[in-house]
This record gives sequence, structure tokens and C-alpha cells, in this order.
Amino acid sequence: MVPSLVVSLFYNQGDKLAFLISIFITGVIGLAMLRKIGDKNHISTKEGLAIVSLGWFLASLFGALPLFLSGSAPSFIDAFFETVSGLTTTGATVIADVEILPKGILFWRSFTHWIGGMGILVFTIALLPALGIGGFQIFKAESPGPIAGKIAPRIKDTAKILYTTYFTITVLQIILLKIGGMSLFESAVYTFGTVGTGGFSTMNASVGAYNSSYIHIIIGTFMVLSGVNFSIYYSLFKGKWREVVKDQELKLYLGIVFTAVILITINLYMTLYDNLGISLRDAFFQVSSIITTTGYSTANFDLWPTFSKAILFLLMFIGGCAGSTAGGMKVIRILVLFKLIKREISKIFHPRAIIPIKNGEKVIPNETIAGINSFLALYVVIFVLGTIIISLEGIDLESAASSVAATLGNIGPGFGFVGPARTFGDFSGMSKALLSLFMLLGRLELFTIIALLAPKNWRNEGVNKIIP
Repeated sequence: MVPSLVVSLFYNQGDKLAFLISIFITGVIGLAMLRKIGDKNHISTKEGLAIVSLGWFLASLFGALPLFLSGSAPSFIDAFFETVSGLTTTGATVIADVEILPKGILFWRSFTHWIGGMGILVFTIALLPALGIGGFQIFKAESPGPIAGKIAPRIKDTAKILYTTYFTITVLQIILLKIGGMSLFESAVYTFGTVGTGGFSTMNASVGAYNSSYIHIIIGTFMVLSGVNFSIYYSLFKGKWREVVKDQELKLYLGIVFTAVILITINLYMTLYDNLGISLRDAFFQVSSIITTTGYSTANFDLWPTFSKAILFLLMFIGGCAGSTAGGMKVIRILVLFKLIKREISKIFHPRAIIPIKNGEKVIPNETIAGINSFLALYVVIFVLGTIIISLEGIDLESAASSVAATLGNIGPGFGFVGPARTFGDFSGMSKALLSLFMLLGRLELFTIIALLAPKNWRNEGVNKIIP
């Protein structure tokens, strides 16, 4: 919270006291908890799950203090929802008029995107070597994607490489937005939201408030870059161009973006727009925003033709690449699903054939495939049940479904009741709490929290046994 306090002091607005009190409360409780640290030098799987789940919950809880104490959020549940949305890089907001918020609060909302983008606890591993011992259990629990691979042999070195890449992309985008006419404050805020694939804005009209194709294209491009597996950039840095070119997930991801942009551009130009260039610009920006689960908007896409909205709704579930800051199911899981379908079709004609599922030249283990299938099934179950529960608010099916898809996929805006011109502020407190849980579930890849809620499986962790 200290950088946000500095911003508040610089602009001399009314949120200084809120940050000072929040820092004091968080600091005192943190120091009290620090005295309880034991002398274990190994973090087990269940402890890693607990650290990640409780760590994100507590970070959201204490992170809500500045919003609540400054009066920026009407109630504490609203402040908690807003902070969960920030840290999980969702970008769903309950605040109707963000333009009246003080600069420190605006900075804090977007800074939570930047912290949450690569993961709070990977962030701590990168900066605090003391947590590096056994840290892979933490890294594995909150890394987006079915496979948590280490770039470097030591987990803290992997985290440092990721954050060096993260920081470099951040600085580059700030410079480019500053060149485009944004102030340094705005450049930083929108960069935090872009690189973290969050979506909190300083304007009620989001990026659409800036009538600049340059700004739209820069943010749209960096959203696509932020949806790429960050290990790809390290491979480029090491000169492994052939690996990058052959990466199947990357090719599918870029192929989906290209196809969706072309289809929506044609649909918009034939039905709503009379300028092909503007159609292409808005289609590219919105596709980039939705598939990377960023949530920025340059147009009210809720008013677009049904065909274009259907494509965007589908992109909500796909998400970005594994190992990126984006949410959603992840492209790698969709790729494996396609390969499984292809294998089943082949086995109709060749029932005895043994056809391994590969990602490039590497065979994907059956355990990983089973995990992917379980994840996809659970994702659909949570989406359906969540839609049914949220529909009790009395809203239409489109709004209920898109509100769950937007929070579970960490996207932000949806359609109808939660469209880009609306907020989540009209939901009841219970629904906001449930949607906050969906945001945490989506960010922590479902099983992290769900496994924590099944303590009977903890008793014999690591022991080979049949669990009924």
C-alpha cells in the first residue's frame, strides 16, 4: 500500500488517512503473525494449498481497508469484492462513478492487478529468498495452467525470471502510452491493468474515453502479449526461436485471436459500422480484451450483433495461454481437448491403436490429461450451478450466465445486467460474496481452494491408497 500512499500524498487528496490506517492495521497484525513462524524447512502440498488460499483471502481482506475507510466503496463487502476483483485481475467493479475517486485509490485498484497478475506469493518468493525453501508447492498451487514448469532449476530463480520479464513489459508499455499523450499516472494505471490482464480504469467509459487509435492499438497489442505464456519470452531471449515457432499452444492462441477478429470485423461492418478500419480496430481491441480476460472496452459491445456477442461469450471460457497472467480455461486445455476428440474419432476406425496425446514433441502424461478433463468438467459444473444461484436475483439468463462467466473466468464485464456500461453494484451482498468466491476459484485454478475444503484427504498425504 505504500506506493499508493505516496501517490495520495503527491496529489494531496482525501485518501491519505485511509492508507495510513490500513498500513498500520496490516503491519501490526502482520508483525504479530510473524512471531508465530515455526522452524519447518519444508512446505507440504496441503500447507502450500493453505498458504495460497488463505494468503489470497487475507490479502483481499486487508486490501479492502483503504477502499472502505476512504468511503470509496459503500460497504465492506463492496470493498472486499473490489479488492478480490483487483487481485484476481478480474476487473469487475461495484463502483458506478470511478472518475470521482481520489488518485491514491485509483492507483491502488490498478496496482492490485499488477501484484495479482503474476501471483502474490510468486511475488514474495521472488523477493524473499527465505520463502524459497519448499516454495514449489506454493508456485504449483497458484500457477495458471495445468502444468507448473520451472524455467530455472530453483523456484526463486524461476520467479525472478518471470518478474524481470513482467517488469520489462510494464516499463515498455508505460513509455509507449506516455508517448501517446497519456499522463504518467494514467500510463501506469492502464499498464498495470493491461500487463496484469485486470481491466480497472480511471474513466467510466474505460479505454473508450480516449479517442485515440494509437492508445487503443497499444493497449490491445499488449493485452495479446500478456496472454502469452511468459516462458515464451524467456525462450526468445535465449534465442530458441525454433521452439517458439513450433509452440502449439501459441499458434492456437494467435489463430483464435485472428479468426475472432476477422469474423467480428465482418459482422460489425455489415450490420453496425460504416467504416471498415474502425470495425477492425474495435473488433481487435475487444477480442484481445476478452480472450486475455482483461476486461477493458472501447465500445459498448453489449449493443453489438448477436453473432459478435456469441463469439465474445465463447472467448470468455477459452482465456489466454497457461503461464500467462490471463484467466479462463487456458488455451492448452482446449488444445488437449481437441486432440482427445481427434483421438477418439481415430479409434473408431482403429480401436486397438495406441495414440499418445502430444504437446509438440512431448507426450502428455495420462495423469495430466485426467486432470485437464476433471478441470473442464468442474469448470462447467460450477458455471451451471453458479448461473442457477445467481438467477435467484431475478435477472435474465444472459445476465446471470455472463456474470458467472465473467467472474469465474476473471474477465470483468459481461452482457446485459453486467455489461461494459454497467457495474456489479446492484447485486445483493450474498451474490457479491459468491461472485468473489468465483473470482478466487478462477484465479487459483479451482482445485486449490476445493482441495483445501476436503480435509479428509489431508490425513495421509503422499501415501498410496485407494480413497473411496
